[in-house]
Amino acid sequence: MKKKLAGFSSVFLASALILGACGGDEADNGGSSSNGDDKENVTIGVTQIVEHPSLDDAFEGFKEALEENGYIEGENVTFDEHNAANDMSANSTIATNLASSGVDLIFANSTPSAQSVLNATTDIPIVFTAVTDPVGAELVEALDKPGENITGTTDSHPDAISNTINFMIDELEADTIGVIYNAGEQNSTVQFEEVKRIAEEGGVKVEGASVSTSAEVKQAAESLLGRADAMYVPTDNTVVSALDSVIGVAEDNDIPLLVGELDSMERGGLAASGFNYFDLGYDTGLMAVDILNGDKTTAEIPVALPQSIELVINTQAAEKQGVEIKDEWSDMAEMFEGN
Repeated sequence: MKKKLAGFSSVFLASALILGACGGDEADNGGSSSNGDDKENVTIGVTQIVEHPSLDDAFEGFKEALEENGYIEGENVTFDEHNAANDMSANSTIATNLASSGVDLIFANSTPSAQSVLNATTDIPIVFTAVTDPVGAELVEALDKPGENITGTTDSHPDAISNTINFMIDELEADTIGVIYNAGEQNSTVQFEEVKRIAEEGGVKVEGASVSTSAEVKQAAESLLGRADAMYVPTDNTVVSALDSVIGVAEDNDIPLLVGELDSMERGGLAASGFNYFDLGYDTGLMAVDILNGDKTTAEIPVALPQSIELVINTQAAEKQGVEIKDEWSDMAEMFEGN
């Protein structure tokens, strides 16, 4: 059974095409039996760019999907886990080592992780998750045309950024939005450009504060003081791994901080338009089950994306950031009484 957070939207497959190609029910994905006696022993390589709650939740969802379909850790599944700690050199080394280790499948958790393993192997099946722009990252030719050894799920919904930025413009009346992001992450630059496009349409300026390591995140947030009325953190691995420092700056200076996903909202962001990463990882796990069972190849499984998202507002964060909750917000968003 998938884990759900009360009041939040779960992840669904993107369209009838994707639902049909991926198999819409558990029977198509090897059933829901927890008995792994009839499954061959497999080793799954796991590469994750950095430790933070969204990526960690995605991995937990991935493992639960496998277990519910007979692939049980410690019985017939071994996870060869690696975390690059946001070090691009380590990320490349992990990919090379996994490619030569003889694993049966690779789970790539983030855009940089997926890019590195795809460069390292053309033979081992790869399933990715938490990738913002699979086409722009040159992982797949198109969402419905994945590669011969790669497919997965994207954490990008076409309305997610626009819903959040328009909330900042219309409800918070921000004239300038500050964005903290890592210009070295392809997924982050795509989001930054999208924020600028949406803000420009709304007649609002954007100030960017770029970082290359998590140690630079607090300074980047502080650099936006006096230049921005509100701050936005996209689904950026580097910044999210140091999100507490941004939350501290926002609270100390009464600046609204909006974020790119619900895990960051729960940690202290004012609001986010998003979904549950556990469910995203779960759907990726179902893809892995199909591949391990021999029912489908990666080329036969289109990339899936979140279909349903919801704006969620953290009322405790609003108080700490000096934001007055408007009565009408409860009509447009899920109110979350959290950190």
